[in-house]
Amino acid sequence: MTNAPQPPHTGEPHHEDLSGKLNWLRAGVLGANDGIVSVAGLVVGVAGATTDRTALMLAGIAGLVAGALSMAGGEYVSVSTQRDTERAMLRLETHELHTMPEAEERELAEIYETKGLSPELANRVAKELTANDALQAHAEAELGIDPANLTSPLQAAFASMVAFTTGALLPLLAIILPPTPVRIWACVAAVIAGLALTGWTSARLGNARAGHAIARNVGVGALTMLVTYLVGLLFGVTTS
Repeated sequence: MTNAPQPPHTGEPHHEDLSGKLNWLRAGVLGANDGIVSVAGLVVGVAGATTDRTALMLAGIAGLVAGALSMAGGEYVSVSTQRDTERAMLRLETHELHTMPEAEERELAEIYETKGLSPELANRVAKELTANDALQAHAEAELGIDPANLTSPLQAAFASMVAFTTGALLPLLAIILPPTPVRIWACVAAVIAGLALTGWTSARLGNARAGHAIARNVGVGALTMLVTYLVGLLFGVTTS
């Protein structure tokens, strides 16, 4: 009895697609983590100097807006530079494919030879891939670039802004909503819980040990809040 050939897994994501999505998720988690730590340090520091709810709210909102715009701007510039570089490399590759197609095909074959294919099979693969879509084949093999899937600077900037804002809202709400006597402790508890969650998520996405990531995240956040609170407390005492 022979086994029937198995149909292709059409619904299964390709490794490259999955890797790209994981990178986006990891960037989002890190952006949220930055928002939590940055705004928590700011509002806890202000809370050390004053109990005025309006001052806390204004400081927190200012930190949220400034941080979100800074993250978005930095990501936009970074991804734009990367995209410009990739486009320049693709233009050069297109020029070489038009001016020296035989040399480029041989270069592609040599790449597949280094991956373990026999010279005959490597030449055949290079020839067929070049005939199908020369730029796609050469860009992916030589440059590690997918010409049809370049990262969008605007998309990256918007994602960073949303991630930072989402994280920053946690300490902001936790410091202005509770009553004054428990305000700081409520913020600290919320921040620790949020950092533990982002640490656990980033560890799972990177297949790392969750305990170390959580301890590292919480430790950095707790130290940030302690230092800024002491600075705010000193400032409040000095000016009172």
